[in-house]
Amino acid sequence: MPKIDIPEGADPIHLRALSLRPEYKQPWVDMVHAVHDDSILSVREREVSRLRIAWANGCLMCQAARPEAEVPEAVYADVLEWRTSRQYSDRERLCIEFTERFALDHESLDDAFFDKLREHFSEEEIFDLTYSCARNLGFGRLTHVLGLDDSCEIGVVSALSASV
Repeated sequence: MPKIDIPEGADPIHLRALSLRPEYKQPWVDMVHAVHDDSILSVREREVSRLRIAWANGCLMCQAARPEAEVPEAVYADVLEWRTSRQYSDRERLCIEFTERFALDHESLDDAFFDKLREHFSEEEIFDLTYSCARNLGFGRLTHVLGLDDSCEIGVVSALSASV
């Protein structure tokens, strides 16, 4: 249940919340599209990172969301078991580890870890992953803290395109 009064309407709760500060809508839309549509990471890498953030934020709806049909359920199911699961490539494991550290212990992202990342990722991919983590962590926390996570913004990407 929302902790602030959200305007009534047919739009998803996130869009209705944005109507409280309309000047934030376009930057929000742009970030959703950048992270979802413009990422240079693979769909699986992007999704394991998104889901690890959902677990860190406690967003039940985002934990349950499966926006990418081509990602097998086992990939989603094992994200918390990334160290031992056979579902993941080395790159995917690094995505999850980076995301987990970013969300829960960012000070542990030291030079040695970045050296390990560079064995598998380009500088552009590392920036992409970091930007995605920042966006997903920040907006996930916003929706969870305000009690807006009874629906998940991942499902409104196409609705945003039609409404902007």
